[in-house]
Amino acid sequence: MAPPILSFVGRSNSGKTTLIERVIPELTRAGYRIATVKHAGHGFELDTEGKDSWRHKQAGAHAVIVISKGSLAMFADVAEEIKVEEVRDRFLDSQTDLIIAEGWKSEGYPKIAVVREQLEEVNVAVDGLLAIVSMKPIEASVPCIDRDDIAGLARLIIQHYPKPPST
Repeated sequence: MAPPILSFVGRSNSGKTTLIERVIPELTRAGYRIATVKHAGHGFELDTEGKDSWRHKQAGAHAVIVISKGSLAMFADVAEEIKVEEVRDRFLDSQTDLIIAEGWKSEGYPKIAVVREQLEEVNVAVDGLLAIVSMKPIEASVPCIDRDDIAGLARLIIQHYPKPPST
């Protein structure tokens, strides 16, 4: 069965990355294998100038894969933005229990909105919204979790995405 996708959405600098970074250890302690996918709305460059993989890409390779003991990285040209489920289906193994996506607020994935003080900070439909993480309490039809209540956030995620039994 394909692992579910949970998207953390919010404005730039709202604390999404820090929140994800803090909740991952809680979920892994609960036995989850987590994969993350980050949306970079303004493009990005990960490869380091002068390194062999950068040189291969500059030479015209449409895809470069770097493999070492325990790690794999891929740099590839894509014609258009790829959806998270396509990344999941093409690159993630069946051992992943949950994919945490940072971004993709307009997609139909279940979402946790990360805001500082009010939900209006992020233009997200309430449909599919599982929770709001905020610095201040917010009245909403979904739970509002304090950004420092990482254990509470992890419990909510575990409740919505029970870990499948080991095979």
